[in-house]
Amino acid sequence: MRMSRHVERRTFLKAAGASLAGAGLTAAGCGAGSGSSGGPVTIRYAWWGADDRAEKINKTIALFEKRHPKIKVKTDFQQYADFWKKFNTQAAGGNPPDVFQNAVGFLRKYDAKRVLLDLGPQAEKGNLDLANFRAGLEKFGEIEGKLLGVPVGSNSMGCIIDEKVYEKAGVTPKTGWTWEDWDDALIRIHDRAGRAGDSGPYGIMYLYDLVLRQDGKAFFTENGLGFTESDLVPYWTEAMKRVKSGLYADPKKVEQIKPKSALAQGLAGGEFTWDNFTARYTAEGDSSYAIAPIPTKDGKRTGQYLGSLMLSGSARTKHPAQVAAFISFMVHDPEVGQIMGYDRGVLSTTEQFEAFRPTDPVSKKIAAYEQQIADAGVLEPITPHPAGADVVEAAFLRVAGDMALGKAPVENSVKQFFTEAKTALGS
Repeated sequence: MRMSRHVERRTFLKAAGASLAGAGLTAAGCGAGSGSSGGPVTIRYAWWGADDRAEKINKTIALFEKRHPKIKVKTDFQQYADFWKKFNTQAAGGNPPDVFQNAVGFLRKYDAKRVLLDLGPQAEKGNLDLANFRAGLEKFGEIEGKLLGVPVGSNSMGCIIDEKVYEKAGVTPKTGWTWEDWDDALIRIHDRAGRAGDSGPYGIMYLYDLVLRQDGKAFFTENGLGFTESDLVPYWTEAMKRVKSGLYADPKKVEQIKPKSALAQGLAGGEFTWDNFTARYTAEGDSSYAIAPIPTKDGKRTGQYLGSLMLSGSARTKHPAQVAAFISFMVHDPEVGQIMGYDRGVLSTTEQFEAFRPTDPVSKKIAAYEQQIADAGVLEPITPHPAGADVVEAAFLRVAGDMALGKAPVENSVKQFFTEAKTALGS
């Protein structure tokens, strides 16, 4: 029955795409994309990532253009920081790409600047298919009734561990383990395996968000920060004690090996990050890596939610129907799912999730982890991300890093972060 649904959907999308390509023949204006009467429409697509992601995405674009010969796609990709520098320049100049990779931390920011296309009307017209998304992900890009992004994959925070190190230390993480259990694991790893237990989680905004959520708070509210200086001071104070004792990796060594991770380079036994990063560590490191559950305060609540990369459209595009057709194809087509795999997280729609059957051990671990947390019922609604959240995240990482390197004491670092965060959030 599943296969027949997939065939029907492919037929529908192909027919819809052909109709939209036909519409592109009469699309007027040059704007962000281009097209002329009687010729193909060209849309611009930009994303961030490494060369391997670019190679995969270019294959999916070739597939799209083959299925939609009246829509051409011009591409551009950069490393993360360079991508946003270029995008900000383009957006300020009124010429952003027609469709681009996006993340939740940027939705309110660029919506406030009227950069993002509301894709809701395109869904209502049948140009964008919002059926068959996993775990309610089709709602992930909704902000105040507007659909500003469509997820291409899902991920969640996890504790990525070096399996050999944990085995040597005699530690077996289990669902429901507590922060006290994790503290004990750090000591065992340090004493028995001869390395730091963790690379240093003090600058990871998304982890601290989970810690706060376990206490009924959150990193952000709709309009600002959801915690106070009195919350952050003890968190960072304890972190600095662990840096000095060797339970966290030496910040100077961690800095020296960037952009490689401390976990993959053997400086630590574990690291908190998004679950799909397990593939990166496997490629970088010489050990085997697994995803341990997020520790808890009460043995139950992890505070977790699904995160996602997504595709957004430009409010200035002259070709919203073609942009919608492109996004719809990229999130539903089974062959696209087979090409991309879990590069941007576990595939967001059932068509792609079922089409990609991971054969490598790492992808299997990622899929199993997300299934595990879904079955455990720990997933909650995502924390709000107000405009300026991206600037706050960068400040949290930078200030915490400087603090760990001894450039400023805890109290001064906390005050500096709050000053910068309030400025970024306009509060």
